Amino acid sequence: MATEKRCYLCAALVAPSVQEMREQMKVAYAQGADIVELRLDHLSQFEPAADLPLLLNGRPLPVIVTYRPFWEGGKYKGDEASRLDALHSAMLLGADFIDIELKAMPVFSAKMQDNKPNYCKVIVSNHNFETTPSADILVSLFKEIISSGADIVKIVTTAESITDVWKLFQILAISQVPTIALAMGEHGLISRLLCPKYGGFLTFGSLASGKESASGQPTLSDMRNAYGLQHVNKQTKVYGIIGKPVGHSKSPFIHNAAFRKVGHDGIYVPFLVDNVKDFLNVYNTSDFAGFSVTIPHKETALECCDEVDPLAKVCCMKYL
Repeated sequence: MATEKRCYLCAALVAPSVQEMREQMKVAYAQGADIVELRLDHLSQFEPAADLPLLLNGRPLPVIVTYRPFWEGGKYKGDEASRLDALHSAMLLGADFIDIELKAMPVFSAKMQDNKPNYCKVIVSNHNFETTPSADILVSLFKEIISSGADIVKIVTTAESITDVWKLFQILAISQVPTIALAMGEHGLISRLLCPKYGGFLTFGSLASGKESASGQPTLSDMRNAYGLQHVNKQTKVYGIIGKPVGHSKSPFIHNAAFRKVGHDGIYVPFLVDNVKDFLNVYNTSDFAGFSVTIPHKETALECCDEVDPLAKVCCMKYL
């Protein structure tokens, strides 16, 4: 029987100095990260020849080296050739993964030629900071990234509605190669929390609140301790609280702790929902086992129920 592929928990490191980034790797290891992403573009000073060995030698965890340019949402505004040279150097110095943007892949491929170590996997990424495209466009993008020579596909969009995330789950469902598919923003949080259920290669978390590398990242501590992402798998049942706002709710912490206490294979997440009917029409599979409902959606949720117990107050919904 084939072993189910695990989803790695990756700590995104955005330190301003090499020394601090080295220290953050130790913190990430202590917090239970599987991988760390070194965001070189966040370093205030960076000399590849001197600093890459300091970051890569003796590292406690596998690393993704990312040097994100300004035109793809990063902080690097320098010469493109120098940026790609630094990434290639990181590859030759032992980096486990290199993240390269789809737009830059043709030039980077020419730079690699036949000089790509087998131990280093290339993540080819595309980021959309405005919206989540249609399912057809996402599939075309997915195929384009594979054709570029990617070892791992990475698609990141911006969720304008929680229903946008379902399109990314479908990308993961059809993928036959390691794939990262995430949505930024509060509406996209469930893409990060349910990533292990849908077979994503990895999901990102920050070391602490305020140290996110992208909008909507939860902390690594919450991912492991509050949500138990290291235990989530394809069979895990999904529950959650529907509301707007919903980020303040303590329900996920309470319910997930209870699930672990009784040994139930479930995860309880916050659903930031604008339109309840649209949400229920999309997230209507048996994997979604039940919802709590809070303001302002209780009355609308009542209208969506097929059956209402006379004694019930509308605060919970269960799929049958």
